[in-house]
Amino acid sequence: MRKMRKRTFAELVLENKRQLLNDVRALEKLEEKMETRWLHKAE
Repeated sequence: MRKMRKRTFAELVLENKRQLLNDVRALEKLEEKMETRWLHKAE
């Protein structure tokens, strides 16, 4: 049996980014969260 190769942090980030870009609902939720943070910082 082959030994599982551990992924680097950069590989995990890229994989997560691809999954988010494919999931429209998660992307919208992320945008809403960012907008509320920016509005609170602007006040």
